[in-house]
Amino acid sequence: MTAADPSPDRFEPVPLGALEQQVMDALWDAGELTVREVITALGDVHAYTTIATVLTNLDRKGMIRSRRQGRSVHYSARRSRSEHAALVMEHALSASRDRRASIVHFVETMDPGEVDLLRSYLDQHPGSAGRDGG
Repeated sequence: MTAADPSPDRFEPVPLGALEQQVMDALWDAGELTVREVITALGDVHAYTTIATVLTNLDRKGMIRSRRQGRSVHYSARRSRSEHAALVMEHALSASRDRRASIVHFVETMDPGEVDLLRSYLDQHPGSAGRDGG
């Protein structure tokens, strides 16, 4: 994305290929990396041009931002891993014909500790439910 094309606050998550996901994981883990640093983070198995192309594609998809520092370009994620995961989950729920059933099924598959975390959050933020789920 460019300065003339700002990314929206909410967007439909874009599908990521396997290598794009690995690059995003590296950026989420490190915060900011150059192309060479991404290559190193992925185990030095990819060509410079391959990773540069993946980063260009991720930028086009609005997933990352770039910043020039001297002769290097540094890349970072536009959103945190948890924000991205939440958008993916929201997209999945919005695609469901029965949002309530999908939520119930999801909660039923959660680890008990995660259910306790959710319950604690909802108890502390009773007005944060947002939609009615229908």
